[in-house]
Amino acid sequence: MMTFRLLPALLLSTAVMLLNAGSSQAASCGNTAQGFGGFIKSFHQEAVAQGLGGAALAALDGITYDAGIIKKDRAQNVFSQSFLQFSGRMVTDYRIKHGGELIQKHKSTFAAVEKQFGVPAPVIVAFWALETDFGANIGDLPTIQSLATLAWDCRRPEKFRPQLMAALELIQRGDLHPEEMRGAWAGEIGQTQFLPFDYNESAVDFDGDGRRDLRNSIPDVIASSANLLRKHGWQPGQPWMQEVRVPAELPWEEADIAIQHPRAQWAKWGVKAAGDKPLKADKFPASLLLPMGKDGPAFLVYENFTTAYLKWNESLVYSTTAAYLATRIAGAPKVGTGSAEIVPLTYNQVAALQKILVAKGYDVGKIDGKIGAGTRAAVKDQQIKLGLPADSYPTLELLHKLGG
Repeated sequence: MMTFRLLPALLLSTAVMLLNAGSSQAASCGNTAQGFGGFIKSFHQEAVAQGLGGAALAALDGITYDAGIIKKDRAQNVFSQSFLQFSGRMVTDYRIKHGGELIQKHKSTFAAVEKQFGVPAPVIVAFWALETDFGANIGDLPTIQSLATLAWDCRRPEKFRPQLMAALELIQRGDLHPEEMRGAWAGEIGQTQFLPFDYNESAVDFDGDGRRDLRNSIPDVIASSANLLRKHGWQPGQPWMQEVRVPAELPWEEADIAIQHPRAQWAKWGVKAAGDKPLKADKFPASLLLPMGKDGPAFLVYENFTTAYLKWNESLVYSTTAAYLATRIAGAPKVGTGSAEIVPLTYNQVAALQKILVAKGYDVGKIDGKIGAGTRAAVKDQQIKLGLPADSYPTLELLHKLGG
């Protein structure tokens, strides 16, 4: 699964370096195969300048442009689904049951990993489930070719050129042999789908065999996933999400993952734990997440969600689903559907709304039919201006009021 991980500062600086290096590779891109050979030749020279050689450079030999990869990159509409649609597909009884079985099977490894990195087993297993169905579907596309194609493409060269260099570095250091460099279409490798830069920076040789093998070594997969989450800001011993019930009236503009209040304040406003149980009214900070607005499912989310989860995947629907699946594996019941039936906007309707918001001067990022952070912030601002409940979730009512 494409993970859309945020670029860390080091990777961004590497991207700038590659794009500003002055070579034809760094200064150009293309949306067809024309010019691809020249790009590979100049990237080869850049790799030599970075100190790579041998099998790493040989991995670039015979690389061809793959139009099928570009087609996949342009057709990512899965994250435009609503939370209930997406989680309904992804949080299955099999994944919950088998996740628990794997925790028991590898109990000692999970215990050692949690002791070292502070990440509990259900959190790791949920990502393992969503990314590859516990290693069953790690992908079999040639990683170097996929990354080279995306690195040449004009859409996101600043993201994929450093990833291509990092993939060559994995070969150079011996973590993966060239023939093992196979995975998902966007270059993710292994059972929890690490992009090469994350693999280089965060993979752990937990089984002690001298290689960091995220394709075949379950101890390496578990520990590396925990290490990446810890680097993303995971706080040991802290919660990540709990389902709650919200009252009919609330200062909805406070329901925002960028806003935290003590649980005591949420309790004062009438928020209750799932099952209408009293919420723990203490000073622990939490954000109220309404992935489908005020009438849909509701969660209190904590710093582990707003940092580690959203750095693993910046898609809110994916991160919410991953956190929710982890709670289910840990024993939580199925999430409630909310207080009223919700009709989510279609992909085309969201895209139309985004165009209207852009015309009004908002920065929503790409017009992509996905309700990302920029779209939610713009929706919230318009809801406040129009006197609507400012829950940041776009509805048909809002779209019609804005002329869509």
